[in-house]
Amino acid sequence: MLGCKPVSVPIDQSHAVNALLENNSGPLQNITGYQQLVGKLIYLSHTRPDISYAVHILSQFMHSPTEGHLKLAFHLLRYLKSAPGRGLIFSKSKGFNLTVFADSDWAKCLVSRKSVTGFCVFLGNCLVSWKSKKQTTVSRSSAEAEYRSMCAAACESIWLKNLLSELEVNIEVPIKLFCDNNAAISIAANPVFHDRTKHFELDLFFLRDLISKGTIKCIGIKSDMQVADIFTKGVLLKDHQCLCEKLQLFDMFR
Repeated sequence: MLGCKPVSVPIDQSHAVNALLENNSGPLQNITGYQQLVGKLIYLSHTRPDISYAVHILSQFMHSPTEGHLKLAFHLLRYLKSAPGRGLIFSKSKGFNLTVFADSDWAKCLVSRKSVTGFCVFLGNCLVSWKSKKQTTVSRSSAEAEYRSMCAAACESIWLKNLLSELEVNIEVPIKLFCDNNAAISIAANPVFHDRTKHFELDLFFLRDLISKGTIKCIGIKSDMQVADIFTKGVLLKDHQCLCEKLQLFDMFR
């Protein structure tokens, strides 16, 4: 792929991806080659958060890939060709404050109708943790899917806070957790237990307990300011470039 034509985004929007998989649904002959390629991409995603969502899609079909999945992997290689030296910049910050952005894409998987969780954690201005993963259960509403994402992000932030405490780094509380779903934020702040939320009772009590202790503070933001969008869906070129800048992702060779 050294002589391939580069592309500007790691994965197209959902409608383009679905059309590609439908038109190229034949089983792949060389499954081992696909598995080796995706394994290398998983390793690379530890320093390239911009490809996390695309790698998350490809890694779900390690044992039954199709020609369409291989084309998605080649598309991702063409994206890496466009900026081979891109990486995270760790700049000096005024303080060691944890900031968390959580998002989800409701019923993203067309086969199981499970949602995708995406979150990222900043220490000061630097991105230190991120995740793009399909949820284990089916969410009955977008608010529930967002709430599960918030709980996953809260777990990660608490783990990082405890780790930094052992290193004698004091983290200010409450940790700010940004979400663009007002319904999920209202459920987290409301101590009243509703019948509609019984099916995710454990997540309810977990996040509400953190909020009542003053460890986590949920803050609503606009969708166009949600940094975690890059971990839940394919975005347009302009949005992708903007999100990469917010994640402190820059090309070292330029």
